[in-house]
Parts: sequence; C-alpha cells; structure tokens
Amino acid sequence: MAKNLTTRSEDYSKWYNELVIKADLAENSGVRGCMVIKPYGYAIWEKMQAELDRMFKETGHQNAYFPLFIPKSYFSKEASHVDGFAKECAVVTHYRLKNDESGKGIVVDPDAKLEEELIVRPTSETIIWDTYRKWVQSYRDLPILVNQWANVVRWEMRTRLFLRTAEFLWQEGHTAHATKEEAIAEAEQMMNVYANFAENFMAVPVIKGLKTESERFAGALETYCIEALMQDGKALQAGTSHFLGQNFAKAFDVKFADKDGTLDYVWATSWGVSTRLMGALIMTHSDDNGLVLPPNLAPDQVVIVPIYKNEAEFEAAGKVAKDLMKSLKEMGLRVKFDDRDTQKPGWKFNEYELKGVPVRIAIGPKDVEKGTVEIARRDMLSKQFVAIGEAAARVKELLDEIQQNLFIKAQKFQKDHTTEVNSYDEFKKVLDSKGGFILAHWDGTPETEELIKNETKATIRCIPLEGDTTPGNCMVTGKSSLRKVLFAKAY
Repeated sequence: MAKNLTTRSEDYSKWYNELVIKADLAENSGVRGCMVIKPYGYAIWEKMQAELDRMFKETGHQNAYFPLFIPKSYFSKEASHVDGFAKECAVVTHYRLKNDESGKGIVVDPDAKLEEELIVRPTSETIIWDTYRKWVQSYRDLPILVNQWANVVRWEMRTRLFLRTAEFLWQEGHTAHATKEEAIAEAEQMMNVYANFAENFMAVPVIKGLKTESERFAGALETYCIEALMQDGKALQAGTSHFLGQNFAKAFDVKFADKDGTLDYVWATSWGVSTRLMGALIMTHSDDNGLVLPPNLAPDQVVIVPIYKNEAEFEAAGKVAKDLMKSLKEMGLRVKFDDRDTQKPGWKFNEYELKGVPVRIAIGPKDVEKGTVEIARRDMLSKQFVAIGEAAARVKELLDEIQQNLFIKAQKFQKDHTTEVNSYDEFKKVLDSKGGFILAHWDGTPETEELIKNETKATIRCIPLEGDTTPGNCMVTGKSSLRKVLFAKAY
C-alpha cells in the first residue's frame, strides 16, 4: 500500500486532509459542507464516546434526548444567545414536497408553509430550558444533571473534515441547580473531566482557562475551556463548559420554591465536546507515515500479521498467532489477526502504519522455528524480537509505554512552543517566526483584544487558571494587567 502522503513540513493542511481520507477516517459527502464518518473513524469516535459517557455517569449525569427542531420563537427569548447563533442557523420553512406540474421533478409545496419556522438545532439550550420549566417546581427537583449525545447543524461555508463541518456529532450537557455556587462548581468539574479525558485517553496536554468576554459562549456569564496545541503551532479549542447564570431560567420562566417556600430562578450550566476531538487527536500525534493513535482509543491496539509462502507455514504461524491472541484478549486488549490472503504482508504493514495501530506483531516461519515474534511499535517505528512465551506481557507493557510516550512527546512540544513576551513587537516576531502559545499581558479591554486580533490574526485562547499570576503592563497599551493571558492563532 503506497501512502504517498504530503509531508507536514511541505503543506500541513494538505497533509491533514490527505491523512483523514487515506487512513479511512472520513470523506466529503454529496451534501456540501457535510462529512461521511467511515467505520474506522467512527470506531475511534465510539471509543471517545464510551470513555466520556462513563466519566459523565460517574459524576452523576444521565443521558436523555431532545428534539432536533426548535421553534424560531424560542431563540428570541435569550437575546445574546440568538445573536451568537443567528448567522449559522439552518431554517425549516415547509413540511411537504410535491411533483412539479410541468414535469420538472420535485418542488416544495407552497401550500405547506409552516406557521412558525423551525431551526435545526445549532445547540439545545432553548428547547431544553423550555422542557425544564415542566420538570422543576421545588428544590426537591434539583439538581437536573442531563447529557445528550446528538448531531447539530451550524451553517459553515469553509469546512474541513472533523474540524469544521456544517453538521457534526457531539455531546451537550445541560444542568440545573438551586444555587450559583453549585452551578459554578458543575462548570468547573466538567472542564476538569474534559482535561482528564484529553490527557489520559487522547494523550493530548491541555491548558485550562477562562474565555474572555468576547470569546464566551453566547448567553454564558463564564466559559471554561481546555486549549490544545497542534503540531503546526496553532491552537485548537478541545472542550468548553459554560456557567449560564440564571439567563435561560429567566428567559423560559424556570423557577423553584426553596426550603422556605421562596421562589427563585434556577441556575444553569451547559458543556460539550464534539467530533472536533478527532481532528485534535490526528494533528497532535500523527506523522508523515500516517496516523498515530494512543492505545487507549485505538480500535485495534494490536494487529498480528502472519508471513508465509505455503499452507503449512500459514498453519504454523496461525497457531502461534491464535494462541497469542487468546492471551492478549484475556488481558482485555483489542487484537486483530489479519489472515487475509488477498494482500501481501508488506502491504498490510503499510496499511496498519497508515491507520496508526499502536503495536504490530509479525510471525513468519523463522520466528516459529526460533520461538520468537517480531513486535513493532507505531509511535517510534521501532522493532524488537521477543520470545513467544513473553510476548503477551511485553505487548501489555508496550501499550502503556506508548500511551505515556505520546503524552510526554506532546507535552514537550507544547512546552517548547510556549513563549512569554513583554512587548508587542516581540509578540508579533514570535508569532511570525515560531508560532505556538504566547503568554503576554493584556489590559482586559475588548478594544485591545480586537486590535491584536485584527493586526495579527491571533486571539486570546484563555486566561489560564494555573501558572504565573504576576501582574504587569499590557504589551500594547502599557495599562495595568492582572496576569499574562494565552494567545495563539487557532483553528
């Protein structure tokens, strides 16, 4: 299998697009701006879903499902929310088609116009808070801790597979609380859940922080986020968690009676991650040979390839392979034995390298004779020979090593590409020559933030929650600044 991938240094964007398609993750569809997630790509997404779902349920959340369609009037109830999404909404205006009388095919029936247009959900706060009004009467009904796995539509004109498509898959949590403190604690907790998932399953180091007012989610009082750094020096927002205050409760009249019988509005949060995480996974770890997957999320953690010239050699290699596969599966590992006779071993090696399978085991006649197997690790493209009796234990160790190594490597890259600057000239110089994360003082005004964005294309990714909090002076205006904030060009 010839990979023929464009190299990252040659054209990073082209490399990414080619890799997504050649590794069989996704492809563009017949619907402009929408993608088809292929079985291998969806298998990775399912692993992400499973781990996140487990984490959500461990923190007390339950899954539910709400309608895809939202009455247009619902969006008018929360002004900043509708303002934030108005330009991205797909609108349903009619409910029926008919045959064109002139014989030109199917047309929209003009007599089937909806009394009120329906919005295809860009996010579900409005429909969910209309529902919560029916669920909440007293403090005994709180908290509501609900998550939804769904698709959403945001009408994007410039699309890129996984990173930005008109329709994408995600989860959205929507919670209701009796107090402001509980809601803030929930928003912070979910940011930490996302950071835990990113670092321990995706092997992607992230910076936790708060968004500036201009970068907050539409309708939120505070947005918590995790920011990751890709190999081309651009940032990618990998997850957000929003403290919504009482905005949506007031918009949809969701009140509860406290223990004293006093009525008050409910406090809210929402939080979500999407198939954009697939893009983060690809761009953080992969190389010029193809995909590199962390073992914790790889659909196949181990693949065994027999090497043979005749039936007798195949049977001998196959026996070793099946015994080894049994041992590995008993350890809880995901193993594939590729006994296809339609492709040669070299073609298979290339295929699994391209698809990022963490460990590949080859068993040939010489290996059977010597009582060894060849074990190759994808992250370092290295090989070693191990005695058959020790192979299962070594593979288990290797998978742990690979998971850790990918995180350490990505963490080093992030550290090496995080620069502190004190002047605007230095900021622009680093942005053009090195890229990556830049820590710099900012005076806290939206005017200065907008000026920097317009002049450099860099945005404030977050106000970090950890790290140096030494006050200083804004690199642009010289006004006082409480701490340095994180800038970068971003996806």
